[in-house]
Amino acid sequence: MSDFDPLQIDRFYPAQPSLRIAVVTETYPPDINGVAHTISKIVEGLRARGHSLMLVRPKHRLDGSPLMENGFQEVLMRGAPIPMYKQLRLGLPAQGALQKLWLKQRPDLVHIATEGPLGWSAARAARKLNIPTSSDFRTNFHAYSQFYGFGWLKGAIVSYMRKFHNSTHCTMVPTQGLMAELSKIGFEKLMVVPRGVDTEHFSPEFRSQALRDSWGVTPDTQVLLSVGRLAVEKNLNMVMRCFHALQAKNLPVKLVVVGDGPLRHALEISCPEAIFTGQKTGKSLVEHYASADLFIFPSLTETFGNVTIEAMASGLAVIAYDHAAAGQLIQHEHNGMLISIQNEQGLVDACTRVLQNVELRTRIRNQSRQTAVDHDWNSVVARTEGIFRSLVGIPTI
Repeated sequence: MSDFDPLQIDRFYPAQPSLRIAVVTETYPPDINGVAHTISKIVEGLRARGHSLMLVRPKHRLDGSPLMENGFQEVLMRGAPIPMYKQLRLGLPAQGALQKLWLKQRPDLVHIATEGPLGWSAARAARKLNIPTSSDFRTNFHAYSQFYGFGWLKGAIVSYMRKFHNSTHCTMVPTQGLMAELSKIGFEKLMVVPRGVDTEHFSPEFRSQALRDSWGVTPDTQVLLSVGRLAVEKNLNMVMRCFHALQAKNLPVKLVVVGDGPLRHALEISCPEAIFTGQKTGKSLVEHYASADLFIFPSLTETFGNVTIEAMASGLAVIAYDHAAAGQLIQHEHNGMLISIQNEQGLVDACTRVLQNVELRTRIRNQSRQTAVDHDWNSVVARTEGIFRSLVGIPTI
């Protein structure tokens, strides 16, 4: 399926009929991860555009009663912890319950954000009821397999994911690169819908001298930041080795690591000079981004990597491998530093260059912020809305 022309999406006006959309996801706030954040932004944006939303998700231990408001309904389902992410829950099979629910309250479209048992149940229930479906490809589970001792299952995981997504009428992917990769292994009906960023929330304006003082850095020190889950698939040992190489060059740099996860203790031992802040949210997370100078992101398992565009919105010089969001958003030495995949020395050399060249660093930071401004959530929601309308057969104006 071909990509949408952005000008076509821009022709949608509020006067068009609103849609009844069921969104099915196995992760949603208060979960803290890129998928939960992205889905919540899409839901908020669609509600703001006047659409009626039914949110189907597993019940969280912090949940009270399901939220019921004008044009919005939560449906909380049974769930179980995900083995390798025990703080998250996997929705249990519920095809019968969903068919009964959608017979009474039929949506115009079902959008499935995750590929677990709940997502699979939703796809089958919608197919039984002849309701159009769309899906998101947001997590590289097949890439994760090699890091968690079941790499031998990679082929089976790919087969499952391909069968699931090809059963829907459209699968949204965040980058052109991922679309090309998935197309080669038999995924069909793919469309690119990039992720967005709240540029009022993530902004250089929230730089905090008090926070920098707490890190013990001088005005000449450049703070190298890493944000995300501290897990083996994030390639964080590369961050530590890069930082040690910069120290060996006697460059004025401090490493700050924001996030938590199973690898934290080992990383703290390997790099006691770094500051490990734990998980941050809200204003504190925003201030940590804005108070740094460089952002390093060597992960190769992301479908997008929200932290990349959040760092760019915060005005940081991003140094990352040519992959996922970085590969799509960064032009080398213009708005960031883009390194060929698994080139450790290239990562060190790029950081060194940015640290030593004030003019380059300033230009990158300014252009980085401008790139993020051009990718706000409103444009992402408009694009998503346009795809939904096309699937239910509503013509554009």
